[in-house]
Amino acid sequence: MSDTVITSTLDGNVLVIETSSGKKTYDSRFLVAALLIFVARGNGQIEPEETAKMLELIQAHFNLQSAESLELLTRAMSEMTDSPDLVAALAKLGSMLSDQEKEEIALMALKVIAADGKREYSEMEQFNTAVEAAGIAPEIVHRAFDRYFSETMPGD
Repeated sequence: MSDTVITSTLDGNVLVIETSSGKKTYDSRFLVAALLIFVARGNGQIEPEETAKMLELIQAHFNLQSAESLELLTRAMSEMTDSPDLVAALAKLGSMLSDQEKEEIALMALKVIAADGKREYSEMEQFNTAVEAAGIAPEIVHRAFDRYFSETMPGD
């Protein structure tokens, strides 16, 4: 069942969305999970390695237990499926994040893309769409790429 977004407003650092089913709130944790899922789905499916990487990254970034990370990812997948308009509404929440947080999110997304060992154009397109929608400036994305390559390339 699809649930259409009627209104969305920022209340401090929380996004409040009203749908035909009622009001729901979303925080930066949900935003990160949704963005990672959005990018991982770029090629039409989420590979097991990408799921494992998302769980690992969310758990480490937010200091969550593995069950909490799984619950967050599962909720984000479910709600994004039920309400396709949610992705666009979540972009508002991205504007509230610091540049450092935006860089961390971009870096996590790059790690998810690489998790299955494949370089897929469609996932990079999703990445570009996601960072643009979340208001992540090109120089922040560039720093995330620099960090990714410095972490993954052998030696200097």
